[in-house]
Amino acid sequence: MADKSSILACAKRVFDMEIAGLERVRGSIGEPFAATVGLMMETLDAGGLVVVTGVGKSLQVAEKMSAVFASTGTRSIVLNPVQAMHGDLGMTAPRDMLVALSFSGESEEIVKLVPPIRRHGLKIVAVTGDTESTLAGMSDIVLPVPCGAEACPFGMAPTTSATATMVLGDALAMAMVEARKFTVEEYAGNHPAGAIGRALTLKAGDVMRKGDGFAQVAPSASVLESLLAMTKAKAGSAVVADAEGRLVGIFTDGDFRRIVAERNGGDAAATLRQPVGEVMTRNPMSIQDTAYAAEIVKVFERRRIDDLPVVDGSGRVVGLVDIQDLPKMKVI
Repeated sequence: MADKSSILACAKRVFDMEIAGLERVRGSIGEPFAATVGLMMETLDAGGLVVVTGVGKSLQVAEKMSAVFASTGTRSIVLNPVQAMHGDLGMTAPRDMLVALSFSGESEEIVKLVPPIRRHGLKIVAVTGDTESTLAGMSDIVLPVPCGAEACPFGMAPTTSATATMVLGDALAMAMVEARKFTVEEYAGNHPAGAIGRALTLKAGDVMRKGDGFAQVAPSASVLESLLAMTKAKAGSAVVADAEGRLVGIFTDGDFRRIVAERNGGDAAATLRQPVGEVMTRNPMSIQDTAYAAEIVKVFERRRIDDLPVVDGSGRVVGLVDIQDLPKMKVI
């Protein structure tokens, strides 16, 4: 068995080679990429589909590419080139386009598919590592994948080339998201189930604690009163709101411990008598009740906080989201 150091060196070498390959492909992005996005736009506007094909490992890459297209608003299907020659060509229509994946550009099944696809009226984009290949010469647009050597020690297993092609597909999908102004609401509509669906359909108003489920106090309330309100609500914080219910601050049990230790020399009694308005965190981060749960997750990740006040359009406190509630809602 190889020793640990050689195993780790091999793993890092693969990463280095594939990262270098991605950088080379990134540097090649230019007019053919823009032309491909333009053709995809025209195809969708005409009611067509982006048909993706490949053979072997490239067919698996095609399946992933097509899935990302479809989930982000670019209607797409996968065409197995062998099955296409035995009837599945009928899945396509002249208003569609074909994205053909072949790193060598000489895959027999793909090359044989091109003439009947052309007779069917589809335009063809070749995604290939050889811009002088047979496939490239038969296509309307050639999208190069100049990724260099495979990470495979034999230079044969599709490693760097597969990674680069998948990332190129992701780049096409995201360019289409921007070009077509695909919205998060539309994305949610394509993901009705699972955590993604819940995160993109549930809103803050659906997942927040409300009523007696969270603590809300006035700035004039003492720290003791605030802690009692937190205990009653089984919460780790108290939202501080003015007389009109607008958010002005937040006070947490962590704040209490820090204030006792840092400001009052360990005198907890003195801290308990202070108005919470004097020791609260002013103008805390908040979120509107109409924000999607996905936005809540982003706030927690960015700000590294545990409690997020929820306000309405007028800034009035309507609830609180505790980070501990998110797993129960199955949105993370």
